[in-house]
Amino acid sequence: MGVTITDDSKRAYFNCDKCPAYCCSIYDRVQVTKRDIKRLAKHFNLSVEQATSRFTKPWEKEQVLRRKKDPIFGKACHFLDPETRKCTIYHARPAVCREFPLTRRCGYYDLLTFERRQQDDYDVLPVVQITFQKWKK
Repeated sequence: MGVTITDDSKRAYFNCDKCPAYCCSIYDRVQVTKRDIKRLAKHFNLSVEQATSRFTKPWEKEQVLRRKKDPIFGKACHFLDPETRKCTIYHARPAVCREFPLTRRCGYYDLLTFERRQQDDYDVLPVVQITFQKWKK
């Protein structure tokens, strides 16, 4: 049974089909849980150990998805199709991907539409990268 959309449903203010997959590309690491790895293993008919070694790598005290070369952002999620900019494991994707963006708006889609309006070019693609560091006041 599908989701029923009513007048009371909250409207989403983004369209993933018009995005170059920022969320799959600009993060250096996407954490995966044991449950996520089990889902990947089942999807590919592999053991949990095979899925872990093939699709993830350790980072500090967590497992993260492997990345691969990407023609737009340099690197992207191992499961992003570089041509279509779509997830190749959509139904088996990790929980963090399922939950994103947690709000009715997507900041990346807002950035994309803002820049395209500012540049008066609806094909322009702002290339960004998310990095983290401690900020001292």
